Amino acid sequence: MEHAALIRLGIFVVLFAVFAAAEALLPRRKRQLPRRRRWAVNLSITVLNTLALRLLAVALPLLAVGAALDAAALGWGLFNRLSWPGWLEGLLALLILDFAVWAQHLITHKVPLLWRLHRVHHADRDMDVTTAVRFHPVEILLSMLVKIALVYLLGASAVAVVAFEALLNGTALFNHANLKLPRAADAVLRLVLVTPDMHRVHHSQHRAEHDSNYGFALSVWDRMMGTYVAQPKEGHDGMTVGLQWQDNRPADLGWSLTLPFRKP
Repeated sequence: MEHAALIRLGIFVVLFAVFAAAEALLPRRKRQLPRRRRWAVNLSITVLNTLALRLLAVALPLLAVGAALDAAALGWGLFNRLSWPGWLEGLLALLILDFAVWAQHLITHKVPLLWRLHRVHHADRDMDVTTAVRFHPVEILLSMLVKIALVYLLGASAVAVVAFEALLNGTALFNHANLKLPRAADAVLRLVLVTPDMHRVHHSQHRAEHDSNYGFALSVWDRMMGTYVAQPKEGHDGMTVGLQWQDNRPADLGWSLTLPFRKP
């Protein structure tokens, strides 16, 4: 798995370009702020997140993929103690990891300290493909540490981890895209995957709505856990994306990075 990072990067770049082009051709909502201004901030945060993960990789080489390889070599984790078919272990690993992301996401909304970090993501005034990568560097580091710990506990294979990260990145870009899907297509897709309209509800300024639809890839967890909200009460055209107390400052890099340390 020496090329795992390049594989993930290649998939990310291709899907980013595809969904950016799609939302430009079929936008769901009119933008509140100029794209250039927001994209400069959101992509700058992405660069900082990448650098933060590179620093973490000094201590934990290859991060989650490295954890999978290390767990396999040491015989650690559930799947490394079982002799189930590889396809079944891989499928279960994908499901468990996706549910873990759902649970972690819910926790970031319920624990005040974690919400301070996570609200950097929710502060975006518009929702598009770059919102998918707008997370505070500290939150990214904490998320990676949780993922590494879970990979050790599961004993997930390196192939399963690479597949999961590709799935997570791809679906996050898709469901954050400002993309207008036909209603019939959205209705079918959201039976399995989180669609842009489904996830946009989660970015509503209303607490009852942004405390719903926590899924990133599979939509089943919200349905099972009673956190599914089909549509925003003000409609997708009338709803306000972001936080109740904010203005246009989320389009400023310094303000966004220091937001966790500010009072609402």
